Amino acid sequence: MEILDFLKGVFTNDIMIVFCIAALGYLLGSISIKGLNLGTSGILIVALVFGHFNLLVPAALKNIGLICFVTAVGFIAGPGFFRNFKKSAISYVVLGFVIILSGAATCVAVMKLAGIETDLAVGMMSGALTSTPGLAAAIEATGSDLASVGYGIAYPFGVVGVVLFVQLIPKILKIDIAAERERLSVSNGTVDADGKPVAKKEYKHLDEFGLLPFAVAAALGVLIGKIVIPLPGGAEFSLGTSGGPLLTGLVFGHFAHVGSVAIDVPKKTLNVVREVGLALFLMGAGTEAGKGFLAVLAEQGVALFLWGALMTLVPMVIGYILAVYVFKIDVLSALGSICGGMTSTPALGTLMTVTKTEAVATAYAATYPIALIFVVLCCQFIPLIFG
Repeated sequence: MEILDFLKGVFTNDIMIVFCIAALGYLLGSISIKGLNLGTSGILIVALVFGHFNLLVPAALKNIGLICFVTAVGFIAGPGFFRNFKKSAISYVVLGFVIILSGAATCVAVMKLAGIETDLAVGMMSGALTSTPGLAAAIEATGSDLASVGYGIAYPFGVVGVVLFVQLIPKILKIDIAAERERLSVSNGTVDADGKPVAKKEYKHLDEFGLLPFAVAAALGVLIGKIVIPLPGGAEFSLGTSGGPLLTGLVFGHFAHVGSVAIDVPKKTLNVVREVGLALFLMGAGTEAGKGFLAVLAEQGVALFLWGALMTLVPMVIGYILAVYVFKIDVLSALGSICGGMTSTPALGTLMTVTKTEAVATAYAATYPIALIFVVLCCQFIPLIFG
């Protein structure tokens, strides 16, 4: 009896749960089938199973992970962000808007075709677009628990679907990733025309690993994320724990120094913090979504899962066609903008790994804030119009 109590205590311990999910998730993510793998998103699948058995990761860890990930992405994208955004600002704004609008249009079409309640459908849309701020807006607009149910149904494919999309497209279209990567690096100014890294001036670092400027950027980002902006119709918007740190990371990464003092972060540090942050976020999000996933699926039917998958697929396909064939954006940046438009942090991590370049983070960072704003608006206005 004492042994059973000991084992029960071990496997319901928060720390043990975190490391078990990480180990099993990375093991699952390392399995490759015809060149495709889940990578870090394998953690999400394992976390869903743990969540189903009510083995949860503390919400604080999930939030810390999200903040670390998006702040790191901001630092990574910062050096080339403002220059490239200025060149393609209209394209990225339109992309963010169209991706979310097509997701909203699909949501409304599903409501009409399948007779799904508005509250449930809007929650599914927020899950299909992996948008927690969208879910919060949906709950506020509908005042219904069905929004959370819909989110839980659509969220798993919302994550995995985008992760697989950014891996499948280069393979299906037989894209030379190495050539595209070199082209993108020259465009972003990280290498010169001869393929040599652009030299950077050295500044004084206050600590070896750059954790001081990182922590300052993250803290400022959290504060900025709490600022609430009123919108027409009584709606409200804030950048939240994702948008605020992303913005400050971009600014710190862009300026890189204040006088003779460096405020940038070494690449090795950013890579580690980005990966650990993404893993923690997926653990928290996965265990939360897994709590009632199977029960909801059994109660509501597999058809809802498929409708949710459609809400994920349609915006991605439309966004990719628009980016590559209308705006003539290079393929890797187009995929980065898809990750941003779908507000998918896990997919960006996968895309960086697949393409072996962090330059794709620039397109993600350019599209993400636009998508974040419009998904919140759509989740608030669809119930008002069609509820």
